[in-house]
Amino acid sequence: MTKEKRYCLECDDGVLLVHGAVDKVITIDALSVTVPHVSGWHCPVCGECEFDDGEGKRYSAALTALRKQADAERASTLRAIRKKLGLKQAEAGRLFGGGVNAFSEYERGKTQPHKSTVLLLKLLGRHPELLKELA
Repeated sequence: MTKEKRYCLECDDGVLLVHGAVDKVITIDALSVTVPHVSGWHCPVCGECEFDDGEGKRYSAALTALRKQADAERASTLRAIRKKLGLKQAEAGRLFGGGVNAFSEYERGKTQPHKSTVLLLKLLGRHPELLKELA
């Protein structure tokens, strides 16, 4: 009897997948969650997984919950930094781009700002004296 072989499509260099159950860690921003005993075909090099039946739904549910938490924390952080800088939402939208309603949407978690906007706001949160350089 021949044992089934599967190869990693992500690595694309002949890496054999290993079937089993492993704990998969999901990380978004500074948050992470472990999904225990995810059954499927796992790549020992890149960590990709071809899920067994039902495992994809379980993993996806954990990812969705973590994404919701990360979005809420990001929105709260953006709001706190904007207020620390003494900017109204419309002013921040004009200054950083996105329009007058952009920060309202960011702070409600309705839309996500570009990564560069988040990084710039975090930098300004640490060095508010740089705000006048942007204006």
